[in-house]
Amino acid sequence: MSSSGNGRRPGSGGRRIVADRRGAAAPQPARKSPPQRRKSKPARPRSTGLRGWIGAFFRFIWRIVWGLIWRSTAVVMLILGAATTFYYAQLPDLAAVVDARTRGSVTMLDRDGTVFAWRGDQFGGAIDPASVSPHLVNAIVATEDRRFYRHVGISPRGIASAIRINLSEGRGPLSGHGGSTITQQVAKLMCLGVPYDPAAWENEAAYEQDCRRTTLWRKIQEMPFALAMELRYSKDEILAIYMNRAFLGAGTRGFEAAAQRYFGVSAAAVNPQQAAMLAGLLVAPSYYAPTRNLERAQRRAATVLRLMEDQGYLSATEATAAQAAPATLSQAARQDRGGAFADWIMASGPDFLTRDTTEDVIIRTTFDPAMQAAAESALAEVFDNQVRAGSEAQAAIVVMSADGAVRAMVGGRDTAGTGLFNRATQAMRQTGSSFKPFVYAAALDLGWRFDDLILDAPLTINIPGSGPWSPENYTGEFYGEVTLTEALARSLNTAAVRLSEEVGRDLVRTVAAEFGIASDLAAGPALALGASEATLIEMTGAYAGILNGGSAVLPYGVQELRLVGDSEAMFAQMTGIQERVISEGAARQLTYMMAMAVAEGTGQRARLLDRAVAGKTGTTNSQRDAWFIGFTGDYVAGVWMGYDDNSPLTGVTGGGLPAEIWRQTMERIHRDLPPRPLPSIDPVAEAQARPQMVPPRGDPFGAGAQDDAEQILMRVLNGLLGRN
Repeated sequence: MSSSGNGRRPGSGGRRIVADRRGAAAPQPARKSPPQRRKSKPARPRSTGLRGWIGAFFRFIWRIVWGLIWRSTAVVMLILGAATTFYYAQLPDLAAVVDARTRGSVTMLDRDGTVFAWRGDQFGGAIDPASVSPHLVNAIVATEDRRFYRHVGISPRGIASAIRINLSEGRGPLSGHGGSTITQQVAKLMCLGVPYDPAAWENEAAYEQDCRRTTLWRKIQEMPFALAMELRYSKDEILAIYMNRAFLGAGTRGFEAAAQRYFGVSAAAVNPQQAAMLAGLLVAPSYYAPTRNLERAQRRAATVLRLMEDQGYLSATEATAAQAAPATLSQAARQDRGGAFADWIMASGPDFLTRDTTEDVIIRTTFDPAMQAAAESALAEVFDNQVRAGSEAQAAIVVMSADGAVRAMVGGRDTAGTGLFNRATQAMRQTGSSFKPFVYAAALDLGWRFDDLILDAPLTINIPGSGPWSPENYTGEFYGEVTLTEALARSLNTAAVRLSEEVGRDLVRTVAAEFGIASDLAAGPALALGASEATLIEMTGAYAGILNGGSAVLPYGVQELRLVGDSEAMFAQMTGIQERVISEGAARQLTYMMAMAVAEGTGQRARLLDRAVAGKTGTTNSQRDAWFIGFTGDYVAGVWMGYDDNSPLTGVTGGGLPAEIWRQTMERIHRDLPPRPLPSIDPVAEAQARPQMVPPRGDPFGAGAQDDAEQILMRVLNGLLGRN
């Protein structure tokens, strides 16, 4: 059958079937257009030659440096973070760091209850920025760290500026200006958290000196410690630590103690000029302390006031008014007297309440500022007008009451400062003839009388191991038989030695020791002439025993001692009178004899116009020491004069300049006191009552000397009849 006309096969659905042709090319799919590529900038042609090599080298170096920088920075930040975390964990609560003193303070009051001296580390009490005068906070911030409330504890700008200034001034980068923030200064005050260990440090001063050292390693350590403090404490808390722990000169710790020490007011009441002076101390506390040099402290305060004005803490009017009326010291702070007395109190008191106290102690003393002024004025008057210019001779004065209460003490011509050598209490010097009253005291207590006779004639005593010894009088003459009164008034040496030998050296030593001469007394016959050494305060206290009627005294300066805040006293003393040494009758006779030594004998230069004086001069061999010790009915005073190197004085005896210093001192002290009679005998009445059985005194070394047993018997009988 033929196919249909359309050429389709049946069932094909009209689809045309095309046979494959062998060898024919396969139909190609339609080609798509390639995607459009972005146009790129033409590549920079690489440099060739030397220039290319140099550029490549520097690019290589920069990649190394940059890698080191960011890696080192990361390491430093990790270390800084670890160190900050370490210090943060160690920081104590605020209350534990405000007062970190290792020793306490001693405040001394005079006999009227007024403060006159401070010792130790003064701390007036905890303060904070909210409890003090705003002027004080402003002065501190303006002076020490103007960006204190804006930084995080460290100031790279400040450190860089400080290094630049130090280098420009020819110092090392860390010498001089530190560039430290207040936070860093607090870190230094806290010694980077290292506590004081007495076993590791010689003393607290050595510990603090090490804490204040500025080294590169210390500056590095300060950074994490300061950051830790900024995290641990608020800004006001950091400032509170600073205000309480900063040393501000004159033994003061903290601004409260300094305000009270210098101005007599609380830190809450200081005015702008006072605040400026206190803040000005921070740079160099001892140097700028107003008690050391007020004018220098005022100049420093003027600089601080200008800073306060520049930073807007004071208006121009306020700053001008403050500059026109600079801060001055309080009356107590101006009183630069009593240093030797205060040092004596600190040295003689119990260590745990004075030199080594960890408590704050208040001591009421026997000190009298008016008497101290009188003694210092008299000493200056005599040295200014009666001693050659440039002389290095020294002098010391002690004034006390009859019960041993020390009222004034001059330790030397340099009366300013603390810790000076105190010649009144520390210098051991030969006493010379000022020792003789104790020879006569021993004799009088045995029964001798003021009008008994003693031979003043050439005398030779054989001293075992030394050979013969022959004392001589100062004048080189001998006066034969004289009364005991005349022998003491003229300070006759041979008479004193004869009397000492008859009474017995052991008894003389006993009497002197019981009166308070604590030094090792000479054993030979020169004992009677003051060959032994003693301090001025010992000698003056011994004479006070004569004034009070024959009882020993222990010189004292502390009347009451209590801790700050306590109403009950830990210690109180009202008198220094000790055991009786000689009878009252013997003491009254001796007082009369010593009064004659001033009225008619070697001590005439010490006479006072309106009242009787009893005393005794003393001059040692070669005039190395000159003494005058005496008393009125009110007070006893002692004066010593000499050279520290024990050189001889030129033309000075105890009856000369020492007696003159004594007289001028006592004239000032007694100016407003009514005359009081000496506690002495009436010589006329005593002469009339003289026991008839007492034999005349002879030469115990001559051929007519009495039998020893008879002498002893007569002394006992005479003592029984002659004592009151």
